[in-house]
Amino acid sequence: MTDISEDAAQKYRIPVIEQMVEVFALLERTPEGATIRDVVKAVKLSRTTVYRMLNTLSAYDFVHRSPAGSYTLGRRLLTLAAHVAPTVASYDLLAIAQPHLNKISELLGEGSKLTVPSGDNILVVASAQGHGQYALSATAGQRLPFHAGAAGKILLAFSLQEDIERRLTKLERFTSQTITDPRQMLDELALIRKQNWARDMGEQMSGVHAIAAPVRDHQDTVIAAVSVPFVTGVDEKRIADIRQAVIAAAQSITNDIRSATPHMASEELADEKPAPKRANQKTATRPKQR
Repeated sequence: MTDISEDAAQKYRIPVIEQMVEVFALLERTPEGATIRDVVKAVKLSRTTVYRMLNTLSAYDFVHRSPAGSYTLGRRLLTLAAHVAPTVASYDLLAIAQPHLNKISELLGEGSKLTVPSGDNILVVASAQGHGQYALSATAGQRLPFHAGAAGKILLAFSLQEDIERRLTKLERFTSQTITDPRQMLDELALIRKQNWARDMGEQMSGVHAIAAPVRDHQDTVIAAVSVPFVTGVDEKRIADIRQAVIAAAQSITNDIRSATPHMASEELADEKPAPKRANQKTATRPKQR
């Protein structure tokens, strides 16, 4: 079967779907929300057409309209992501992770969550509720900062060097414990890469601590973080138990991903282009200060 020519590929596209993809791309770039005016400018359609498009997408929860009238990506997209065919992604991350999140929450009595990078934020894509008296909950769809929180610091520590540099240029303060000094953050990220887990000391929300550990794919790339938040005042023995359970859960998810990923033939691996370098404990270098 011959490849479809570029001209034919252009000819047999559906404009309204391309415009919808442009809307999704815009909302991905603006997690704080985009107005109808923003969307009109991006897709170059009339205000009436854009309104009808957004209203339809909102009805099916593909986009969410805030009380102020701005639009963000909707939670239905998380459901779709959870069912990406194995032939596309080789594994179903959410389906693999959820039983482990349920298990860790049952074991500890604390809430747990799975977080992935999403633009300039991190995104909670799965969670399990705890049954303890002071258990904290997380909801899929929450967007959180990279630099303030255990899961965010895990994902930041193992990001591409250029992304680390860019994200260190603006470290917003959320509490008195938030790390806002780039040099201090670099030291924190180096420690995280060395020990392979991270702790939040009330950096994103006062009175809330957390432990997180990385989830890796078959190429050893960190693709997600498992974390458990808990209230302050917990003794060190309890914290050690949480840390051990989080690390074990992250490793179990990693193992399941690798088991679900078909092994590539050696000749296919030889033809692959080398992946961009990510920070890790062996090759990490200190990003330039700005």
